[in-house]
Order: sequence, then structure tokens, then C-alpha cells
Amino acid sequence: MGELVGFVYNAHIPRAATLVESLVKSLGLEGRSWACPVPDIAALSARFPDTSVVITAGGDGTILRTVHVATLFKVPILGVNLGRVGFMTELGVEEAAEKIPAYLDGSHRVEERMMIEATVHRSDGGASSTAHSLNDVVVARGPTPHLLDIYATIDGVPLTTYRADGLVICTPTGSTGYALSAGGPIVHPEAREILLQPVAAHMSLNTGLVVPGTSIVDLAVREPDGAVFSVDGVIGATLEPGDRVTVRSSPHTAMFLRAGQPADFYTTLTRWLRFGGRPAPT
Repeated sequence: MGELVGFVYNAHIPRAATLVESLVKSLGLEGRSWACPVPDIAALSARFPDTSVVITAGGDGTILRTVHVATLFKVPILGVNLGRVGFMTELGVEEAAEKIPAYLDGSHRVEERMMIEATVHRSDGGASSTAHSLNDVVVARGPTPHLLDIYATIDGVPLTTYRADGLVICTPTGSTGYALSAGGPIVHPEAREILLQPVAAHMSLNTGLVVPGTSIVDLAVREPDGAVFSVDGVIGATLEPGDRVTVRSSPHTAMFLRAGQPADFYTTLTRWLRFGGRPAPT
């Protein structure tokens, strides 16, 4: 593990760059750190082998973009929340300068979260493409306003044909994202399962399905107008009739620095989703 501390920030948030500059100075990291906005992170991948931790200043979107590089080098992430939700972040702005040193000394635990791998197979014999996701992979209708027929199999066994606006395949981390807004269940982020959640299903399987993380999910879209394929909210490709998407557990694992224990996720969940009720009587 390297000795540098990396900072990745959301340049669309005005105070993000200022916060990073302030942290570098207050933590005495001049000469022992590097910093960049989210779009430039891939260009700095050569710095990751010498980096011990990457601190993000933004929201979950900033973390998602950072993970795609950090996970390749097994570098953990410490998130400072400047976004609206921040399920994956660890610290607030007001406490960052005071608490970050304790994370840098190696005393906090490393939380590991599974990722999924999605491969698009072209029916015309074109080259296949593979992407890795911490949140979700989505197959959805494009600009044409009609339902998709998405044929799904799991481990080679036919499951169903989803007739819906789309299908979200996500990790436990992604279960609190798009899948949740589509009516899906919440899965603890350190679990190792894959969730299939249809979006606006019509006269087909409309409930979420949780399968083991060892499963291989195959999807085929038979619409003449095709569909759109996205990874972690970024459109990756247009699917043509006959193309297939295979989703399985990724060999990469996202790592986060945490001060608390795994059960603290429930506190975060009730705080951000604001559905906490009265505690049970003792």
C-alpha cells in the first residue's frame, strides 16, 4: 500500500474544491497527496499504486465514479458528503478535518462490498464489451414509448419474460438506489446477492427477486427498436434485437473505510429515508 492520499471531488459543487484544498492544508498533506475532479480520475490512475486511501468530496455519484478506478488497485475510499443523500459516504463536512486523521492511521475497519460484471454480447458477431458496477445495471426502453419484452434466465434456467419499462439488476449497495424507487427490497450492503427488479411491469413478474451472488443472469431484448443499457447511471450502449446481456458477480470488490460496525447501516437507512418509528418497548 502506498503513502499518498488521493482526493476526488465533484467540481459541480462549488465548495468541493475549496474543501479539498482546506483538508490538504489542515492535515499537513502537501507533497503527500494528489487531487482531481471526477472526470480526470482515469487520467491519474498511475498514482493509485502509491495511494493508501482516496477521499471523495461529493455524494454517492462521486463515489461511484471513483470506485471504477480505485477497485482495480484495491484502494479503499473515505467519502465526505456534499451531496443530497450520501448512503455510501462516511463523514459530514463539519467533522471531516477533525476525524480524517483517525482513518488515515489504519485503525478503522475496511468494509467490502460486492460488485457485478455485465457483458454485452452482440448478435451480429461484433466484439462483446464488459463493465463493472457497484450499484446497478439497467436495461430500459429508449425514446420510443412502449414496453420492453426482456427474456431472463438464471443459471441457464428460464425465469420469465419481463414486460416492463425496464429491468434493474443490482448489488446490495444498489438496492437503495433506482431499484428501491421501483419498489424493490432493501438488502444489507455487505451481503453477497444479486437483485432483479422490474420497472413498471405490466402483466408479468412485478416483484423483486433476490438470487445468490454466484448466479449468472442472462437477458435478451427482442424489441425491433432495441433498448438502452446503462451501468451505474451512465448509458453504456444501445442494445439491438438479439443482443444479450450477461450479469454475474465481479472479481472486483469495492472497499470503504468505516468507523462503525455493519449494523450501523440500519441507522443510516432510517436517517436518510426518514422512516424511523418508535423503538420497541424494553
